Amino acid sequence: MCARNIARPPVRKRTTGPRPAYAPCMSALFEDREDAGRRLASSLMHHARTPGLLVLGLPRGGVPVAAEVARALGAELDVLVVRKLGLPWQPELAMGAIASGGAQVLNSEVLELAGVDTDTFQRVLAREREELARRERLFRGERAPIDVSARTVIVI
Repeated sequence: MCARNIARPPVRKRTTGPRPAYAPCMSALFEDREDAGRRLASSLMHHARTPGLLVLGLPRGGVPVAAEVARALGAELDVLVVRKLGLPWQPELAMGAIASGGAQVLNSEVLELAGVDTDTFQRVLAREREELARRERLFRGERAPIDVSARTVIVI
């Protein structure tokens, strides 16, 4: 799959007004995410001849950067969807995370300190798996994830 085959939600470019407060550094360093990707790619050109090179972009901000990197390096591009498993009563506190391909990481310290029981954990896990699948369909369509086995992978 080439870099242009990843579906992305439309990006609205701001033509007037101040930059958002959350991105002051990016405004000083890069014109936009595509510019950031081109600049990052120039630093990664030593990977350009790596056989089987794969670039994975994290939605949403990482995908436009990853697309530019993949294009410049002649690499395949895919999306890596990740979902936080937040505590039901404090969703910003992660008790773990799941990702494309069945990856799952748990924060045993948070699980233990918060006293999360199995039923509660399974409910959160099921909900986030559904959302992960929905987002994978949104970004990848019906295409299967690209196999990362025995490949050099750049995650952006």
